[in-house]
Amino acid sequence: MKFFLKKFLDLIPTLLGISLICFFIIRLIPGDPVLNLVGERGVDPVRYAEMKHNLGLDLPIIQQFWFFVKNACMGNLGTSIVSNNSVWAEFIERFPATFELGMFSLFFATIIGIPLGIYAALKRNSFFDYFLMGTSLIGYSMPIFWWGLILILLFSVKLGLTPVSGRIELTYDIPVMTGLYLIDTLQSAVVKAEGFAPFWSAIKHLILPAIALGTIPLAVIARMTRSSMLEVLGEDYIRTARAKGMNKTRIVYIHALRNALVPIVTTLALLFGSIITGAILTETIFSWPGIGKWIVQSITSRDYPVIQGGVLIISFIIVMTNIIVDVIYYFLNPKMR
Repeated sequence: MKFFLKKFLDLIPTLLGISLICFFIIRLIPGDPVLNLVGERGVDPVRYAEMKHNLGLDLPIIQQFWFFVKNACMGNLGTSIVSNNSVWAEFIERFPATFELGMFSLFFATIIGIPLGIYAALKRNSFFDYFLMGTSLIGYSMPIFWWGLILILLFSVKLGLTPVSGRIELTYDIPVMTGLYLIDTLQSAVVKAEGFAPFWSAIKHLILPAIALGTIPLAVIARMTRSSMLEVLGEDYIRTARAKGMNKTRIVYIHALRNALVPIVTTLALLFGSIITGAILTETIFSWPGIGKWIVQSITSRDYPVIQGGVLIISFIIVMTNIIVDVIYYFLNPKMR
């Protein structure tokens, strides 16, 4: 019980610290949100002062932070300065796009990374092993914005195989039910006569952003799988199974992989946080209408409530993911108990 209580109590200072840093840093960025709205030329001082008062920006900065924290604790993250919509409503509208991209990226990284890691462990110290580890290091080191642009130039501009931006062709009118286009287009295929064309369009738009976002997790998963498999393959019960003449495939995929999956699953859950943060650059490059692009646009327009609220929600999701992983690992690993 103390373990769970400590984890959830750690959540409060973590989110408070993130809010504090975000709140003060964005106010160090040059620019005035009111001037972005009314324009910098010919500004009426009376109107400027009135708008600043209405937005609460004329209050002392400590008081502004106190009001933000107090309202956030009550579930009110404020109203966007630019759109005049609720920050929470705008987040909910855009989060499905980011979630879909993140899950597809994690799926791409998993189905490729785990088999590569297993094969590298079985071929330890071979050319393939060194090649995979070197390639994974390169993949981990590549900046997302550079890798995304390379993919666009190669597959979209030069080869013309995939779209450059967006989530689906503009010619398709898909009713938004879940916000996840892969699901909504499949439901639409059943209801309408368009067939699966919208679904394939959504897949094509998703491929390049998912590859760009999933490359770093793929490298991490491959290296973690290799390391975990090597550790398990050296255990006594694996050597006993080999001595008994058990089938090699059964030893690797039933006995070894099942026990090696605990740290791999933990890594997968923790990678979700890096995928959410990496989506900020990926969505900007591919014009993906998710929370990453939303926050970048808000920084450009100095939309303080959106930046503060968006960062706080993302931080909460990442911290909660880590707590859930810790709890799962607590039950899976007897040593922690």
